Amino acid sequence: MAKFSKSEVFQAMKSTGMVPVFFNNDLEICKQVIKACYQGGVRAFEFTNRGDFAHELFGALIKWADKECPEMVLGAGLYMQLGANFIVGPNFVSEIATVCNRRLVPYSPGCGSVTEISNAQAMGCDVTKVFPAGNVGGPSFVKNVLGPLRWSNIMVTGAVSPDKENLTEWIKSGVFCVGMGSKLFPKDVIASGNWQSITDKCVEALGYIREARA
Repeated sequence: MAKFSKSEVFQAMKSTGMVPVFFNNDLEICKQVIKACYQGGVRAFEFTNRGDFAHELFGALIKWADKECPEMVLGAGLYMQLGANFIVGPNFVSEIATVCNRRLVPYSPGCGSVTEISNAQAMGCDVTKVFPAGNVGGPSFVKNVLGPLRWSNIMVTGAVSPDKENLTEWIKSGVFCVGMGSKLFPKDVIASGNWQSITDKCVEALGYIREARA
């Protein structure tokens, strides 16, 4: 069962403006990455279920985070029974929306057009994830969508990096929050176990987001 309510999940996403996206098949590495982000100010984190037995990793992480990172809202793909606080996916599946709505668990599906965003919203998706954001038009796409659909809460994933110019452009376009993966977690940083670097990068990125919002 989810630890956080829908409103708490959305507030965590909105307040910081950033949702890191990460997967590794090593449980300890996942813990270190989540902890580093948490210490850097992150409060919503997406664990991507891209490997074999990923559900077992997530089950262990959700229990660990409850004690070590109590304010961290952990989400994942289709792991509601393991305690996922929000459900994500690269595309919109109406059947998943129905299941999530019955449990009042937020579902943020990937959308690549105005029609997909509108259809997802009609099925109760309060935050829609534009993916791959860089390929469907970038910040200008978000800005143009929010013209006719100004009530939309859009999270963008893909082509987002933790530098001032990039984050400022996305935030100024009107996004609800940004999702960030490989640019926030370079392979060499993970391989060397430089967790402080991740914490520092989160602090830096969240600072740029606050500046852009101001």
